[in-house]
Amino acid sequence: MRQERGPENITLPLATGTRRIHGSVARDLGVAILGGRYAPGDVLPGEIEFSEKLNVSCTAYREAIRILSAKGLVESRPRTGTRVSQRSRWNLLDPDILAWAFESEPSESFIRDLFELRMIVEPAAAALAAERRSGLDIARMGHALEEMGRHGLATEAGRAADQAFHNTILEAARNGALMALSSSIAAAVTWTTIFKHRRQGLPRDPMPDHRALYDAIVAGDPDAARATMTELVRLALADTELAMRP
Repeated sequence: MRQERGPENITLPLATGTRRIHGSVARDLGVAILGGRYAPGDVLPGEIEFSEKLNVSCTAYREAIRILSAKGLVESRPRTGTRVSQRSRWNLLDPDILAWAFESEPSESFIRDLFELRMIVEPAAAALAAERRSGLDIARMGHALEEMGRHGLATEAGRAADQAFHNTILEAARNGALMALSSSIAAAVTWTTIFKHRRQGLPRDPMPDHRALYDAIVAGDPDAARATMTELVRLALADTELAMRP
């Protein structure tokens, strides 16, 4: 039977602006779980112990647990407390969970899983976008490309433009099920880019790949759009694998 672990390794940042305390608590616990400080089956600290340790209210702790429970990270049961759920129950595509995973040191298998998902989804979405895109979609993608070139992916503004570019392609596919994945795919693009830059900087200029993809979609060529997106994701994975090396 696993022993209950205390909150001694959790550091709660002060809430600022409109950021709510229970959101801060949820984030810190989420980072601890994704980073392996709490393993599946571990019992989380009780609300009284945790609240006293970090000087937050019991209400804030309970609200944080509700957030984590909704994301599949924990489960609460009477008399047994709150335990970390088995990994198979975690909603790994939740944008918050993706962010929390990259705040610690994500495993290589987790990163490769994200790229496998991108390789399954994005080339097909690009092909559909080439067939179904509107003039507004083209304008939005073009603007995103301009912003990426102006700011560069090492900046928050550049990464936001990159995210908007990929998100617009999913929207242009005009498929409701694909759209349900848009926030997750966009978050995966952003966080893997941050990871690469944090580890070693960007090893090459990704703009030519994005421009080629844009041109294929504008031309209404689904085969070229699929092939170009496949190559874009493949090269992004190769860059990330370089960043993962010691």
